[in-house]
Amino acid sequence: MPRQRADRPEPLFTAWTTGDIHGIGPEIILKSFSETLGTEARPVAVGSAESLRSCNSTLGLDVEIAVFDSFDALEHSPPPEGVLPVVSVAEPSGPMLPGVVSAQAGRIAMKAVETAGELCIGGRVRAMVTAPIHKEAVALAGYRNTGHTDYLSKRCGGIEPTMFFYDAPSRLAVALATIHVPLREVPQLVRSMDLRRRIEGLLESLRVDFGIAEPRLAVLGLNPHASDGGVMGDEEQNIIAPCIRELAAAGAVEGPFPADGFFGAGRYRDFDAVLAMYHDQGLLPFKVLAFETGVNVTLGLPLVRTSPDHGTGFDIAGRGCASHASFSQAARLAETIADNRIRHALAG
Repeated sequence: MPRQRADRPEPLFTAWTTGDIHGIGPEIILKSFSETLGTEARPVAVGSAESLRSCNSTLGLDVEIAVFDSFDALEHSPPPEGVLPVVSVAEPSGPMLPGVVSAQAGRIAMKAVETAGELCIGGRVRAMVTAPIHKEAVALAGYRNTGHTDYLSKRCGGIEPTMFFYDAPSRLAVALATIHVPLREVPQLVRSMDLRRRIEGLLESLRVDFGIAEPRLAVLGLNPHASDGGVMGDEEQNIIAPCIRELAAAGAVEGPFPADGFFGAGRYRDFDAVLAMYHDQGLLPFKVLAFETGVNVTLGLPLVRTSPDHGTGFDIAGRGCASHASFSQAARLAETIADNRIRHALAG
């Protein structure tokens, strides 16, 4: 069995999925693994061993790899520290094709996610860190759930998670009230959702996963200028502001803030997290400030899942110039959240 710390009773391994093998996933995994040497983190790559071998050889990364055909085999005979264990769950039938959208690559990517998800749900790994997948490739492979979040949500019983983006260097954390929906549908979704429940769940995640005893949350308005007192919409007056007033008694929630002035003035530094009403409202400033090091976290699930805040990088795949900063940050954050959940559970 893998080594374990006395204060870490559950499995030490964290699953890193290889993502779309025609993208930069294998490269950033290999580069990130080199940074874990000498630390207590113990990753296991899940997905395509051949993609990692090929990338390792082509780019001269000199990472020692040990391949296993199952997680059981890895647990029975783990390699020494300094060697990257790889659980091979699916392999390509031909050569690597950097930058090419492929049904085969989509199938391998989702098989890796499925396997890592099962290991997490079964308590056999601490967390999962997912390299980027390509939605078109996944769809070509026949999957209806073309994203990590949708798949994991359904696998965990239909729990509605919160998409959360975190960047330690800039001290910016952004959650989304609505995710990948047309802009025209956002107002109705905001009106119909249980916003209070969403905010309370986010505050609980900040307490448990991030270890913030008394988190402060900023909530953005939906309309320009947060509607200027109802001149440009009534969602702030009728939905968002009343919800904030109900929760503000505890001193935890403030808003609704106009998004442009809020980010422009750097107000996000005064809060532990920001809740944006729709995708681009929150992610445009986040990616401007934290494109290289930002991390995507799926909050609200019984498993820990993080990923880098970028795509498959098809335009630079196979060239050796991909930055692994975001994946490395995602791996560190996954370990931190797993540890924080343990501490919270032990504290009762």
